[in-house]
Amino acid sequence: MKVKLSEEEGIRKAVNLINERIKEYEQSYAVKDKQDLLAMCALQFATQSLDIEGKSLVDDEQFGARLTAIEEMISDNL
Repeated sequence: MKVKLSEEEGIRKAVNLINERIKEYEQSYAVKDKQDLLAMCALQFATQSLDIEGKSLVDDEQFGARLTAIEEMISDNL
């Protein structure tokens, strides 16, 4: 697999995370096929990604209101 040098560290972290998860599954379940373990990992990571995708880190309405208040304060002091 070819990756950009700037992406290499992230890829290595992802590989380590996948390997750790596979070890956990191997210890917890009687699965002998590595493909099944990889599928389990993929399902878990996809589920986590969808959960994160649906959540906003910033409340847009509250952020917009605060930004408007700051703009008004700046305008008043100019």
